[in-house]
Amino acid sequence: MKRLFALLSLWLLTGAVDPILVPEVSQHEIQVRQGFTGTELLLYGAILDPSGSRAGRDYDIVVILKGPTESIVVREKQRFAGIWVNGSSSEYRSAPGYYAVASSRPIEKIVDARTAAIYEMGLPSLQLSPIGSIDPAKQRRFADGLVAERAQDGLYQQNDGAVTISEQVLYQARIRLPSMVPTGRYTAETLAISKGRVVASATAHVNVSKRGFEQGIADFAQNYGLLYGVLAVFVAVGMGLAAGRLFSRF
Repeated sequence: MKRLFALLSLWLLTGAVDPILVPEVSQHEIQVRQGFTGTELLLYGAILDPSGSRAGRDYDIVVILKGPTESIVVREKQRFAGIWVNGSSSEYRSAPGYYAVASSRPIEKIVDARTAAIYEMGLPSLQLSPIGSIDPAKQRRFADGLVAERAQDGLYQQNDGAVTISEQVLYQARIRLPSMVPTGRYTAETLAISKGRVVASATAHVNVSKRGFEQGIADFAQNYGLLYGVLAVFVAVGMGLAAGRLFSRF
C-alpha cells in the first residue's frame, strides 16, 4: 500500500500523461513447509490515468501469474496387447510449471486471438515452444493434453470475470496456489486493455520456496542423487518387509 501512495504522488508531481499501473501482491514470499495445503494469493493495485479514463468503464484488467518454466516431454498412452504403453511423444522447451490468468471480462471479449497469443492471455494462447517438427494437428493434441492435465491438478487456471474493480480505479483478483505448486520465482503481470489494445503493463514478483524438512530432502536429492536413490530403495524395501511381517501375524 505504501508503494501505491508513493507512485501516486510521483505521478501527480511529474504530470505524466500516459496511464500507469501500480500492481501489488499480498505475499512476496511463500514458504512450502510440511503439511502445506496450498494458499490464496491476492493480486491488487490501481490504474491511474490523467485523461480521466476509468477501469471497468474504459479499461479491462487482466492479471497473469506465471511460475518458472521447464522443459517437459509429453507422452501419449496407447493400448497394445491389452496393456497401456508409451506411444509417440512431444517435447516442449518452456512450459510454465504454474500458470493462472484472471480477467475482468472473458478474454475473447477483450482482445483478438493475435493479441491474446502475444501476451499469452488464456490457456489456449500459452506458448509452450515445442522442439522439433511435428504435424500441427498432432502438436495441438499434445499441447491440449498437457494443459488439461495440469488444469486438473490446479496448476493451470483461467478465471474469467475474477478481477473485480472498485471506484473505477482499484482492482483485485484472488488466485489459488495448490499444494503441489512448484518452487521458484513467479511473475505477476497486470495488463490494462482499452479497445482491444494493451495500453499499460506492470509486474510484481513472488518467490515460492521450500523450508524445513522438505528443503533438506530436496537439497540432499539434488546434491547426492545416487545416494538418495539408493536410500529410497532401501527405505521402500524395509517398509515393505515390515508391513509383511505385521500383517502375517493376523
